[in-house]
Amino acid sequence: MSGLIALLDDVAGIAKVAAASVDDVIGQAAKAGSKAAGAVIDDAAVTPKYVHGFSADRELPIIWRIAKGSFKNKLVFLLPIGLLLSNFAPWAIPPLLMLGGSYLCFEGAEKVAHVMGWGHGHEDYQGKETEIEDPAHLEEQKAKGAIKTDFILSAEIMTIALAAIPESNFWMEAATLATVAIMITVAVYGSVALIVKADDAGLALAQRGRLGLTRALGRGIVKVMPGFMKLLTIVGTGAMLWVGGEIIVHGLAQMGWHAPEDAVYGIAKAVGGDAAAAVWGVKAALHGVLGLAWGFVLIPVGEKVITPLWRGVSSRLARA
Repeated sequence: MSGLIALLDDVAGIAKVAAASVDDVIGQAAKAGSKAAGAVIDDAAVTPKYVHGFSADRELPIIWRIAKGSFKNKLVFLLPIGLLLSNFAPWAIPPLLMLGGSYLCFEGAEKVAHVMGWGHGHEDYQGKETEIEDPAHLEEQKAKGAIKTDFILSAEIMTIALAAIPESNFWMEAATLATVAIMITVAVYGSVALIVKADDAGLALAQRGRLGLTRALGRGIVKVMPGFMKLLTIVGTGAMLWVGGEIIVHGLAQMGWHAPEDAVYGIAKAVGGDAAAAVWGVKAALHGVLGLAWGFVLIPVGEKVITPLWRGVSSRLARA
């Protein structure tokens, strides 16, 4: 009997340790995921355009297809690469992180430049196919394009999350990074599905609602959604510049140049004083300004060198 009690006590102890480990994984995943806010918001803001123009019954299947591609990108390709880097080449993470931060700055600055009427953007170029007759072919092309874009954004998210995970054993890092991948993918594409179908839901309420209040709510949803999409784009752009600028400044400090980080902190402290929220807000604004400036520097490089090179490689691979 005493042996059975001891066994049960050991099982209970193991269960407590396992529960604590699960809590640690979820807690670390939540913190690491929050660091990738800019890329996450951008992902949610970008994806709805890939279902624009399709019939309502095809929207959710397309989103599900893109979501499955996103899970594959993160869990099959990026997770093993991230773990290999973390355990065998940790020195490569800061440069890769700065590369991802630079991409965020470039994307954010390019959107600002487009609004201001500068440049044509890397998605609009001479010779691009603008019309595909077959809807099934168009859906195929759109889904593939979305999954390719997701791979870039997922690489940023996973790299940022990996850098934010505290040092621990291999399995804890793997579990945390996998949890980040699953949580963010579900959050992004669940949100995208809600955003895309909000118009249909609002229209259905407006037309078939039994109560006047229900019909008014439906009309309100239909009226609000275009403005909400614009707001989401603005917030996503601001988040990209803020996170991208912060990554660049922090990366420079890790590589030995502390002046930008010290300057940002000094200004934020002088303006915000002892108010932590004010200091954070000033730092975020300064990081956003620096991210925008760096993005403007990268626009000519991206549009004239990197993007044409990438298109050439992609077209050759497609033909092969």
